[in-house]
Amino acid sequence: MLPLRRAATVLLSATLVIAPAAQAWGPLGHSVVAELAQRHLSPAAEKEVEHLLALDHTQSLADIASWPDEIRNDPRQQALWKETRALHYIDFRSPDCIYTPPRDCRGGKCAVEAIPHYIAILSDRSQSDQTRLQALKFVVHFIGDVHQPLHAGYKDDAGGNTYQVQFEGKGTNLHRVWDSGLLGTRGLDWKAYAALLDSEGFAPLPPPIAPLENPAAQWAEESCRITRDIYPSGHTIDQRYVNAELPTADMRLREAGRRLAEVLNIALQNG
Repeated sequence: MLPLRRAATVLLSATLVIAPAAQAWGPLGHSVVAELAQRHLSPAAEKEVEHLLALDHTQSLADIASWPDEIRNDPRQQALWKETRALHYIDFRSPDCIYTPPRDCRGGKCAVEAIPHYIAILSDRSQSDQTRLQALKFVVHFIGDVHQPLHAGYKDDAGGNTYQVQFEGKGTNLHRVWDSGLLGTRGLDWKAYAALLDSEGFAPLPPPIAPLENPAAQWAEESCRITRDIYPSGHTIDQRYVNAELPTADMRLREAGRRLAEVLNIALQNG
């Protein structure tokens, strides 16, 4: 049997083979990604997801998609939050956006390394259901995170958190705009938003980039390259900016949903 981490890398790589020429988001974005994925689960994956979610008395991936953020405010989960807080993002150290683990993911503490780690736990049927449920929550969340461009930035501004902007007549930061503000301009709840994006069909995915061994690195590199062009001139988010960038945000949601579905379909295919 392959070691867990190696097995997860194989699973991730398979998602890129399947789809050739193919806090991050706030609760709205994470729920949209989760719902898009759930709409495209295989029967086997759907059955196993239903089995695991029953432990939390829910049937919806959207209901657990923001849990890794929510534990920040749970006094009972502070140790876990401290252990996992650095896994929600990756800081590229160069605008070339080429993933170099020792430089960009020191000690393996970043989203790119967290994704295969938790996929390995999720796919290991020898683990307890509670352990696998927790892994499912992290997989759903971190795949969403790595597709939010500012969770894979290269500027020294904490992923846009210290880049102040004016949006809808109020002061905020660029990270918050991409987390929730930009998506909120549609005025849709997560179910309606997911239905709208799903009506456009499967997101076309870029082909795999060789020689990356961990496809999550490619997803992060894609996000990093997007950040080169999303800093507004004059620190103002106006309607022209929304019109230009909302389609990019929508595409990242669609890509995340498709990739999450493919990961879960492979990881949970054997009952």
